[in-house]
Amino acid sequence: MKPSLNQLDLHPLRNELYNELHSRPFHVLPCPAQVTHIALLTTPDQRTAQFRHWQDLHIMLGEPEPVEDVSCYEATFGSLRIRREMHMEFASYTFIHLGVTNDHQPFEDTGISPLPRGWLEKLTGTVVAAFHIDLQQTDASTENDLTQIRHWFEGERLVGSSPWEGKARVWGTFRLHSDNFGRFMVLNRDMSDSQLGRLTQRLMEIETYRLMSLLALPLAREMTPSLNEMDQQLAVITQSLADNENIEEREVLADLTNIAARIEAFRAHSTFRFSATRAYHQLVLTRLEELREDELSGHLTITEFMTRRLTPAVETCESVKHRLEDLSRRVDRASDMVRTRVELAIQSQNQQLLSSMDRRSKIQLMMQHTVEGLSVVAISYYLIGLLKLALDSAHDAGLDFNKSLVLGIAIPVVMALVFFGIRLLHHRFIKLARRQ
Repeated sequence: MKPSLNQLDLHPLRNELYNELHSRPFHVLPCPAQVTHIALLTTPDQRTAQFRHWQDLHIMLGEPEPVEDVSCYEATFGSLRIRREMHMEFASYTFIHLGVTNDHQPFEDTGISPLPRGWLEKLTGTVVAAFHIDLQQTDASTENDLTQIRHWFEGERLVGSSPWEGKARVWGTFRLHSDNFGRFMVLNRDMSDSQLGRLTQRLMEIETYRLMSLLALPLAREMTPSLNEMDQQLAVITQSLADNENIEEREVLADLTNIAARIEAFRAHSTFRFSATRAYHQLVLTRLEELREDELSGHLTITEFMTRRLTPAVETCESVKHRLEDLSRRVDRASDMVRTRVELAIQSQNQQLLSSMDRRSKIQLMMQHTVEGLSVVAISYYLIGLLKLALDSAHDAGLDFNKSLVLGIAIPVVMALVFFGIRLLHHRFIKLARRQ
């Protein structure tokens, strides 16, 4: 009996992890063939509508409709093969017209020619990439006839190379033509159907990812004037702090808060787009390396053309992203400096307040001592008055003594007792306050 894994604890995603490498297989393409590739930015609602539209296509062509929306689905309807792929933020459709003869005219018919009329026009989403690829078997007269090739590309300047050790020639312009589609031509010398499919798929990915990576460039250009303005404003604030000028901290903090809020709004609006641009650009560079191009005399290769303009555009986006991060850090540092100035000002005010309170407490203490002195006199006066009444009563009762002498002796004694009594109470209250 063979050993089995059935008794072991298998990860619930094990099958999915194995199938991931096979989820988007390379095309296997005959030659000649015509390919049309369309990539559309989609929202979740549009994806649902696209899947229903995808089911409608199967019904229109008399085929069983798919039940589940998967990341990659391929179907063949006679001479038409269609692949639908779902990516993070866009959906791509590849239409392959297999019923092409060797004597066909390039770009007169395309991969979307066999589609039912009206179906493509109802496809939801925002088109980013849309281009035709014409696959032809080549001979020496065809591949060297640049006049004819330029005619097929409506006279635009050509970009071309000989990939995969000269087994094919690839021509393109990276421009939109009269039908609002881009165009590529692959002249096949000695490539198998699977090699031709891999080459074609890399061309589709290069063009799609190139356009997706450039989506951030208009955003970067739009943000740059505002960043320049905020940079200048922040420089003025920082210089005023460095010069130790008399500034209104509250107004400066309000300005810094406004700048910080604008920066965070820009970051929230652009972080995903800039990160996606970096990822798409890396994919483009990887696919270009896989082409293994040889130069065609007098023409830029695809890699040379891409790196000449695409890389600076991506670096512009990266620069704007870094500027946002740098501005955010500088605003934080400037805010900390202003807050420090405010705290120092508050401490100075508190010190002045404490000094004022100390002076007032001393004055209050002096007044208290004065009041205490007056209190001794007042209390003694009333006590002497009571004592005089007591002496008058005793003298009237028959006791013989000198009232004036006794009263004169009693006055300093009473005042001394009152004074020391008040002092004793004063010290007792001070001790009670210190304990608390």
